[in-house]
Amino acid sequence: MKQVLQHVRSGKLELAEVPEPAPRAGGVVVRNAASLISAGTEKMIIDFAGKSLLGKARERPDLVRQVVDKVRKDGLGPTMQTVMSRLDQPMALGYSCAGVVESAGRGAPEFQAGDRVACAGMGYASHAGAVFVPRNLTVAIPDGVSFEDASYVTLGAIALQGVRVAEPRLGETVAVIGLGLLGQLTVQILRAAGCRVVGIDLDPSKVQLAREMGAELAVLRTDDVHGAVEAFTGGVGADSVIVTAAADSNDPIELAGELCRDRGIVSMVGAVKMDIPRKVYYDKELALRLSRSYGPGRYDPEYEEGGRDYPISYVRWTERRNMQEFLRLVAAGQVTPSRLTSHRFDLSEAERAYAIVTGEDKQPFLGVILTYPEESSAGSRTVQLRAPAPAGKIGLGVIGAGNFAKAVLLPRIAKAGVDLVGVATATGASARTTGDKFGFGYCTTDTDKLLADPAVHAVVIATRHGSHAWMTAQALRAGKAVFVEKPLALDEDGLRQVLEAQAETGGVLAVGFNRRFSPLVEQLKQAFAPGAPLAMTYRVNAGPIPANTWIHDPEQGGGRIIGEVCHFVDLIQHVADDEVAEVFAFNAGGHGSGLHDVVTISLRLRGGSVASINYFANGDRSYPKERLEVFGGGAIAVLDDFRELTVSRGGKRKAVKKLSQDKGFDEEIAAFLAAVRSGTPPIPLASLVATTRATFAMEESLRTGRPVEVPA
Repeated sequence: MKQVLQHVRSGKLELAEVPEPAPRAGGVVVRNAASLISAGTEKMIIDFAGKSLLGKARERPDLVRQVVDKVRKDGLGPTMQTVMSRLDQPMALGYSCAGVVESAGRGAPEFQAGDRVACAGMGYASHAGAVFVPRNLTVAIPDGVSFEDASYVTLGAIALQGVRVAEPRLGETVAVIGLGLLGQLTVQILRAAGCRVVGIDLDPSKVQLAREMGAELAVLRTDDVHGAVEAFTGGVGADSVIVTAAADSNDPIELAGELCRDRGIVSMVGAVKMDIPRKVYYDKELALRLSRSYGPGRYDPEYEEGGRDYPISYVRWTERRNMQEFLRLVAAGQVTPSRLTSHRFDLSEAERAYAIVTGEDKQPFLGVILTYPEESSAGSRTVQLRAPAPAGKIGLGVIGAGNFAKAVLLPRIAKAGVDLVGVATATGASARTTGDKFGFGYCTTDTDKLLADPAVHAVVIATRHGSHAWMTAQALRAGKAVFVEKPLALDEDGLRQVLEAQAETGGVLAVGFNRRFSPLVEQLKQAFAPGAPLAMTYRVNAGPIPANTWIHDPEQGGGRIIGEVCHFVDLIQHVADDEVAEVFAFNAGGHGSGLHDVVTISLRLRGGSVASINYFANGDRSYPKERLEVFGGGAIAVLDDFRELTVSRGGKRKAVKKLSQDKGFDEEIAAFLAAVRSGTPPIPLASLVATTRATFAMEESLRTGRPVEVPA
């Protein structure tokens, strides 16, 4: 199928051939009939992509600071690799579309194939032949509403939320500053709510259109706006002002304050400069409110992606209910999006459409619709990128291509002398971009196809944590050697699935515990006699991550102990050549509290070694992340952030320094490929199981406040 992609690094806009989206739980696959181009959000993305690297840095100084911090911690090379990897990932344009449900996943019971629906959400409701959209971003289209009108659903919800924030009442006067697409929809919604509407804009044609849309007073900004509003309101002023303009100027927020009555409300919807003039806002005691996109639920992953609704008795108008209400107004004839549509283009002419939106083709426009052929049918979930390579090399398939995979794993795998047969991801855009960049034979959204491919001898699984166990078991049973990123499993049931599959097949299984392969770690081990009891302290300055990120989700991420502390458990076991027998974990704030990311964990190993892991997410990210201290046999070894190793023995100290951080990724990949050839796994299965179960025991210890033994 075709999809509109914006390449952030090069600035190129592309209508790309990508695989059809994969059906997933919690949402629907929709075959698009129409989608609306946003002249605000999408133009902003295109303008940003068109800037030089320096221009991008100037526009996003917050990201520059993050890059500088990462350079200090990880070194210039790894940082630039990460930055360029992210810039190479194109953005799927579009966030408002309408079409027909092709399939409904588990967890979306209100939809079935053939339903007419409207969809919202950047990254979901894209300009593409078909899209996957979560249920809370999908609503049914009422009878009598066309696909084109329904494709306005996202902008309609944004306009409706801006009106709700302004709290207008029947008969009140509301001024709308900025009469573009969003402003014209706002005018109609206010008119439907029984308000007296004043429209203000710089463009005479938009002022005239606002009159036609229901504004009782529509004024050019260059005219006497203050006098006109004063006369219209009998000297009182507007009860509220809704700013829907998009401008670098401070004029809209200044004008809003001047037009508003005493103790009125200013609702900010558009993207304008916000240097608030204190005197007018203070003298009138105005309330300035920012309207957040489509409404409550926006930017909440549990709502948008997890499908968890807010109770209507507590949150009357969520973003989904705003979408439904907007379409009800359209069905009732109180809002008429079709009168705002100035251009229609077939998807194949997307570049012409964007030339108008960006101003390259200088002609007036308002609503620009992309349409899709009525006879459009399901395409392929696989796109062939090159001819199959001749036999002789290890055939490798990759499942999942997130930031870590693209920045760290795939660049190394691509240089390892293997045949990159295929890459499978959940979205077609990601699959195509990854396939092109690294030279895969094909890209797909069909994991089963990749696992059934006889040319694939080994599989790398780099998906979200919650899918690792069952996907690893499936790959092993398909006869593939498996490299799965950590963690191996989120619970005992998942671990059991993996162990049963490995026992049945005897397949090679590796987990992404890269630190044990670092050259500095190998030198550290040489400082101690094999089998001697060791005492170790591992300090990790983990840094905070948002509480609502998927990593903390018990089903998708499993939390930071299972998801990341496993790294440090594995390294401790490797250094001691032993397995963890018992753990006792303490959480800052007490047992059972917090996110379990500020913890001190004591470990007892079976051979007599002891260790502690201090995993802290409440520090300063700019400070080095990791420090491992090992004591034993009259020697001390200190590994500082995989940059420097210091060994002290007999009053003498020897230091080994690296120019940049080396966490063993190259050696890890080489070890896995050697295991594929030899059939001997790079890490013993018993060690993988011990590491995984140790993290489960840590979580149990935090819940119970007691030490927990790790089953042998």
